[in-house]
Amino acid sequence: MSNTSTKGIWKVITASSLGTLIEWYDFYIFGSLAVVISTKFFPADNPTAAFLSTLATFAAGFVVRPFGALFFGRLGDLIGRKYTFMVTLLLMGGATFLIGCIPSYETIGFFAPLLVLVLRLLQGLALGGEYGGAATYVAEHAPKGQRGYWTSWIQTTATFGLFISLMVILVTRGTLSEQAFDEWGWRVPFWISILMVIVSYFIRRKMHESPVFAKAKAEGKTSTNPLKESFGNKFNLKFILLALFGAAMGQGVVWYTGQFYAMSFMKTVMFVESSQVDGLLGIALLFATPFFVFFGWLSDKVGRKAIMMLGMLAAILLYRPIYDKMYTTVDVAAKTEVVADTKLDAITKETKSGTLDSVYTTNKVYTDGTVYKQVKTVHLENGQPIMVDGKAKADTKTTITVNDSDKWTLILLCFIQVIFVTMVYGPIAAFLVEMFPVKIRYTSMSLPYHVGNGIFGGLLPAVSTYFVTTAKDAGDAKFYLEGLWYPIIIAAISFAIGMIYLKSKNNVEHD
Repeated sequence: MSNTSTKGIWKVITASSLGTLIEWYDFYIFGSLAVVISTKFFPADNPTAAFLSTLATFAAGFVVRPFGALFFGRLGDLIGRKYTFMVTLLLMGGATFLIGCIPSYETIGFFAPLLVLVLRLLQGLALGGEYGGAATYVAEHAPKGQRGYWTSWIQTTATFGLFISLMVILVTRGTLSEQAFDEWGWRVPFWISILMVIVSYFIRRKMHESPVFAKAKAEGKTSTNPLKESFGNKFNLKFILLALFGAAMGQGVVWYTGQFYAMSFMKTVMFVESSQVDGLLGIALLFATPFFVFFGWLSDKVGRKAIMMLGMLAAILLYRPIYDKMYTTVDVAAKTEVVADTKLDAITKETKSGTLDSVYTTNKVYTDGTVYKQVKTVHLENGQPIMVDGKAKADTKTTITVNDSDKWTLILLCFIQVIFVTMVYGPIAAFLVEMFPVKIRYTSMSLPYHVGNGIFGGLLPAVSTYFVTTAKDAGDAKFYLEGLWYPIIIAAISFAIGMIYLKSKNNVEHD
């Protein structure tokens, strides 16, 4: 490839990746702040139900992604790649900014979660159209035989988007006091989005249409009905289903287990302090992200199937040992004797609504440096605890600050999971692009990708958290591993279908 063409493809990569990265940032900032959001937009009297409701709202954005893929995919095959994902960028940015402006549940009641849900659905529709457009646009600019390498740069944007969301949250937390962040500072990451969207919009305005699509359009070879040609054609429909069940479905659950479920697990099951989790996962993501490009490049040499299937198999076999090690590493029940055990007498404080609470704080410092903190808030009425089913109504918040040695153990375990992600995700854009002809490519590749990721992957945090909660209530000693059955079973089904029906060689390039 000449220097001129290399310079040209890098312009395409930069413009496409920047916009896609911002869309992922917008989409994932909601998940990164799920623990905080659950206290703002949902009733506070049941923290577990509020958190599960937040995860369900988070998942709703994934569920509508296939509809966005159909709507915007059709537009992309009719009018072009460039203009379609310009629209998705603005839609995503506007919805994200507005989420940061919604008043809390205490202020507007039921309308708060309703408005969040509506904007979350708009985010899902926008992302459903963005990814397919960006991946197709880059692939159609890439030299023959190098699609895996060049499209893998687009694949890094999802992880970088999550990484940047975590870093923005950490900086915001570090800049503001804990009280200020809890009251209004959590909104800042949502507001910042609009600035990034404006910059990306002006960069994308200068982009030209994909040369492959422009050629097809000039020759009158574009589709007049992309939906009918994609799903009404039995031959093409077979490849859509194969792409979904043999690759995208398994890739989706591996992606969300290795990044979002790992984050949720450490915060809500292991009770590791929230900002510490963001830092640990951020380091793991930073070290692992270059492997997206490596496995994309390798897929050009050895084929997409071998790498994706190996990544799925590794995840299937190693998830339970990895999560067992994560939990036991920080489990204070297995720690040695404490060096300091401080219990503070109840402090009575007035809430925003004017009621009184008694707050009990317990701090324990273990010999290895682990710090355990529990804050129990007993709700009062007329100076006496409010009784529910014979028990005082109370909320308990537990946080654990991990010592330096255990930090690196958790970083390594998260890093390994993200390596699985890079193996299944790095080659998949090229894999999907090469399965379908130019005139229906945007539509055909977008649907299996967003069903696999949006439905099977997006539901993972809520489903797995529910399994863990149910197992814990039932007294299961290994309750913390029960949530893994969902990704393991889905990935195993996808692995079996992929091994039997996917071709070992790179897919035929239709251009």
